[in-house]
Amino acid sequence: MQQHKPSPASLPKGLPADWPHADHSARLDLGHLSWHVQRAGAGAKVLLLHGTGASTHSLRHLFAALSPRFDVLAPDLPGQGFTRTTTLQRSGLDGMTADLGTLLDHLDYTPDAIIGHSAGAAIALNLGAPRIVGLAPALADFPGVLAAIFPMVAKLLALNPLTARIFSRTHESEAQVTRLLRSTGAEPGADDVAYYRQLIGDPAHVEGALHMMARWDLTPLRAKLPGFEGRVTFLTGDADMSVPSAAVTRAAGVIPGARAITLPGMGHLMHETHPDEVMTHIDDALA
Repeated sequence: MQQHKPSPASLPKGLPADWPHADHSARLDLGHLSWHVQRAGAGAKVLLLHGTGASTHSLRHLFAALSPRFDVLAPDLPGQGFTRTTTLQRSGLDGMTADLGTLLDHLDYTPDAIIGHSAGAAIALNLGAPRIVGLAPALADFPGVLAAIFPMVAKLLALNPLTARIFSRTHESEAQVTRLLRSTGAEPGADDVAYYRQLIGDPAHVEGALHMMARWDLTPLRAKLPGFEGRVTFLTGDADMSVPSAAVTRAAGVIPGARAITLPGMGHLMHETHPDEVMTHIDDALA
């Protein structure tokens, strides 16, 4: 079967040579987007989707574990990582879903399964596939008044052209990035901190993440969940400080046949800090 490995001549601008799985990276220009995608392996198709403010690097362990057995595709979401866009007006859930659909159509890639982290799990459910694995899936609104305030604040920040540059300049130190990752309930390794420092130091990436948060609306997706027909597995950590495990369990209860598995001692970045244990559950979900 065909092994998928892109030509080095088509690498995205600015991609470091030592970026995880850079030998499987490629640039693909489609309309307003210049995609950074990674693809490897052969067999059933498994799409990997990272969460807000991350990139393919966050899925590096899963990519390595799955690509010997599956045809694995991992894109950077629009405006984040090394995927560049000429418009950030399509950074909401439906816009990103539609743009990913265009990418998949272009590649003639129909996923047999999608593994999504955090907001990537919401996109996975919006895209649809026979099997969905959500890692710390972000499917709940902020509680109470924050549900109304947060989108407005995010939108105001996103509209200020200086916000991304100021954030990058003031948060890219090793200490700041470590503190930021720990605030999610994770205990990051040195390589985790280094990769996120690279991203946070890029104002374009920060701007893309801000616009995604400003335009995020889960209302239409939640209305569809009771009729979802795929097999759904959610993995949540009881130490997750970004997406509480109770919220994940409630979300699973809305989807027919979905199951939520709580992993003790794990935070929001479980797939980066405990990849072997997470892969055990992914293998079970894909079996």
